[in-house]
Amino acid sequence: MEKTLIGRTAIITGSTSGIGLGIATTLAAAGAKVMLNGFGKPEDIEAAKRAVAQAGDGIEPHHSAADLSKPVEVRAMVAEAESLLGQVDILVNNAGIQFTSPVQDFPDEKWDAVIAINLSAVFHATKAVLPGMRRRNWGRIINIASAHGLVGSPEKVAYVAAKHGVVGMTKVTAIELAQTGVTCNAICPGFVRTPLAEVQVGAIAKAKGVSEESALKDHLLAKQPSKRWVEVEEVARMALYICGPDTGSLTGSALSIDGGWVAS
Repeated sequence: MEKTLIGRTAIITGSTSGIGLGIATTLAAAGAKVMLNGFGKPEDIEAAKRAVAQAGDGIEPHHSAADLSKPVEVRAMVAEAESLLGQVDILVNNAGIQFTSPVQDFPDEKWDAVIAINLSAVFHATKAVLPGMRRRNWGRIINIASAHGLVGSPEKVAYVAAKHGVVGMTKVTAIELAQTGVTCNAICPGFVRTPLAEVQVGAIAKAKGVSEESALKDHLLAKQPSKRWVEVEEVARMALYICGPDTGSLTGSALSIDGGWVAS
């Protein structure tokens, strides 16, 4: 991979597995120094760090266990990254949680938790990195939203509200920074093949009494015209492109990578 990010540093939240880890390894392979963030068993976190180090030619990543539902810990994570890495050039707001329920039954505490992690943490992390980015007149803020940042689905009121909010926040941030070297964009994936998502296929097949192929194509991916997963690597390469040297005019966009979901 071309080393387009040598000298750059990145925080990727929610990056001990799934999309976040894919983005972290891709940015490291392009030369960036990386701070990971996320919960998990110690051995899983160490495995994630090894994967990023291997992709980055042996450069060890740092890891923050910051609880993103707590603004003080978000700010401390950014301060730690600035101390350890020297600066933060790239922020990827990827961490997210989900809970499903009809609106009238949706637990208040679950609403608060989803909004805190999926929306408020994006604000607090962005606010914390901006002074340094503006001072250096370069930065890339990438918010991992979702197709649900552009369209709705039943029983996902908090998630959909949060992701719509992330897309809106992306636009405001981009407008405010339009005359600087700092950009802000959102990536809006459809259903991405991750270990957690793949588990859903078996559960749907069992619940519906259908084959796993039918569970995937006719149920989980019913709204995705391609009828195939979005791959983690596809999302990661899109993030890498946004971080590149020739994307200064790419800002305020909600970039869909969803197999045609929002086009249908």
